[in-house]
Amino acid sequence: MEFHRGRLFDHIHLRTRDLEASKRFYVAAAGALGVPLSAEGDGWFSIDELFVSDDTSPGGPVHFAFQAPDRDAIERFHEAVLAAGGRDNGGPGYRRDYWPGYYAAFVHDLDGHNIEAVWYDYDAKGAK
Repeated sequence: MEFHRGRLFDHIHLRTRDLEASKRFYVAAAGALGVPLSAEGDGWFSIDELFVSDDTSPGGPVHFAFQAPDRDAIERFHEAVLAAGGRDNGGPGYRRDYWPGYYAAFVHDLDGHNIEAVWYDYDAKGAK
């Protein structure tokens, strides 16, 4: 995945009580727009950069990620949102369990939503 100027969001993660019903809904919606189911696994599916997973109590916080142009932007993002009242949910760093070059920072906004900024380091060891 490469950085696209003007593309604000990298991905969105929703949680649902009824995964199969949500899958029917989102596959129908995206399919009508010409976008197929991308992948699925035990308790989750994705359509492009929309991820939906099982959760017994959805309606809580939403998770979405801003796409950043570089590592420095991730550092600035984390510092700025903490200064604006956000709560740390994982400082800047590699998340190698996601992908070898996945560099991100996470915060909770004022309403408890999990907000992320991510940059893809294609030069990181093990990145493809």
